[in-house]
Amino acid sequence: MIRIPRTAVPAAVCLTALALLTACTAGAATTSAGGYAGGGAGMQMPGMQQQAPMTIAMPQPITATPNDPAKSQLRAAKTFDLGLMLVDGTGFTIYRYDKDTTNPPRSNCAGACAAKWIPVKAGGTLPPIDVDQSLIGQISRDDGTQQLTLAGWPLYHFTGDSEPADTSGQGADQAWYPIAPDGTKITLTQDQWRQNAFGV
Repeated sequence: MIRIPRTAVPAAVCLTALALLTACTAGAATTSAGGYAGGGAGMQMPGMQQQAPMTIAMPQPITATPNDPAKSQLRAAKTFDLGLMLVDGTGFTIYRYDKDTTNPPRSNCAGACAAKWIPVKAGGTLPPIDVDQSLIGQISRDDGTQQLTLAGWPLYHFTGDSEPADTSGQGADQAWYPIAPDGTKITLTQDQWRQNAFGV
């Protein structure tokens, strides 16, 4: 199960990349005698090859990568303040809509609604992680596309989320909520200290 300290994710990745880049730069300037090159002329150990700077691709929102197979993967994530939460294969939050129905499963979000709350596509090839397969299903939408469901609830991405574990859509219209791996909606923080301290 992945653990996502929500707002700390991008910072942690950037700090790691910066540390590695700094280490590589310092190492390249070290001579075989253990000293440092004073002129910064790019001295190298015998046999060493200069390497290109390392780049790390950050996960992108659904609007940037609508056909990414990982966007159809379901997995459980442990967040700092919301407890267990359903995310896609790139770590972005998955939502449910109170105005949908589960018996039978049906989406009541179409048109402009579905452009903002994008249905999670069914038919992906990546298996779920830490999610009960028996709870996963799919429905046919009015436009003919297939949408994933969990415990009968149609699943959605929110275009307002800009990074993994964002929950910008929580409580929108008093109907949209992140969904837990068992299908229940997440309405309140699970961290009592943070809830008391910040009043959320």
